[in-house]
Amino acid sequence: MLGNGSEVGGETAPGFEAVRAAFEENLASGAEIGAAVTVYVHGQKVVDLWGGLADPDAGRPWERDTVQVVYSTTKAVTAACALLLAQRGELDLDAPVARYWPEFAAGGKERIPVRWLLTHQAGLPVLDRPITPAEAIAWDPVVDALAAQRPAWEPGTEHGYHAFTYGWLVGEVVRRVSGRSIGTFLAEEIAGPLGLDLWIGLPERERHRVSRIVTDPAAFDTSAIDLDAVPELMRSVLAAYADPTSLSSRAMSLVRPPLDHNDPAEQAAELPATNGICTARGLAGFYAALIDGRLLTPGTLAAATAEQAAGIDRVLLVPVRIGTGFGLPTPDAHWYSPTAFGFGGLGGSLGFADPGNGVAFGYVMNRIRHEVPDTRSARLYAAVKEALKA
Repeated sequence: MLGNGSEVGGETAPGFEAVRAAFEENLASGAEIGAAVTVYVHGQKVVDLWGGLADPDAGRPWERDTVQVVYSTTKAVTAACALLLAQRGELDLDAPVARYWPEFAAGGKERIPVRWLLTHQAGLPVLDRPITPAEAIAWDPVVDALAAQRPAWEPGTEHGYHAFTYGWLVGEVVRRVSGRSIGTFLAEEIAGPLGLDLWIGLPERERHRVSRIVTDPAAFDTSAIDLDAVPELMRSVLAAYADPTSLSSRAMSLVRPPLDHNDPAEQAAELPATNGICTARGLAGFYAALIDGRLLTPGTLAAATAEQAAGIDRVLLVPVRIGTGFGLPTPDAHWYSPTAFGFGGLGGSLGFADPGNGVAFGYVMNRIRHEVPDTRSARLYAAVKEALKA
């Protein structure tokens, strides 16, 4: 029995017991409220654990089928939808976006290729005006605004994290090509056939399974930070986020007032940059299917995980590495490997795969923290790596 009154459920394969110990320590220490982690190695499930509270106010425990909003971890799933269309020959990543979405040609964007939407090089992380949550949920108002928007920089010359707009940009291309919304495409072409608990746009029948997000009150409050005590690079980052006119601030606060992903209406909407909902098992299963060829061919995956851009990001203001839709870890990331790819989400969620060691990793949690690096997932993956060595 842990400090929050719950027990850890699930199982580990022989040799992976230390992952359970690390997971239990995360919960017992108070670092977690509720969480789950699943790991596949060469297609075999070796870790599948869950525990804590899905809703601390109601005392509802985290159960085997509890699902969680994973914020930007969703972006890799969105990318896979576009990559699957490209693999089938229905979408040319190097063709202009306007071939599939004619209205997009406005504002000098007629030559932007689809690929630059996936690599955050399109220069469209912001809009000339903030959008409301109602507009975000409605889809078309944001898509229309993006079609009319002029880029913030010369497309293709730099990269800058399209924190929110990525989802509508890639999602609209998927809709134009397939004739289906991205949530429907995901359900019919990926999650359904693979048997994954993974959605963009949660069906009402699944709503009872969702864990409640709990954001640490000071998680994103930079006002009390002593700037003289932090490295110079981080000082410039914090200053940019504190400036409402900066590109960083505008990109991260595109929706005003902020989206509330505990709101059932927002969970039901399709926000393919931020509101994917899944189990850790579904997330890890998605990555397992990527590296064993059930979802993308080895050639498609190799091309998608090849570095397309690297260096200081115009929005995040820190070094990043970017594949075609997938994030590539920098050497300081705890999940770094030259062959790893994936995506993390606001506050801690993480999904990734490493073809080099056969690992597919999914970690979801409901306590949103701002900790770089996040020691919770780092502790779990360190235990996985030790098990692999043994």
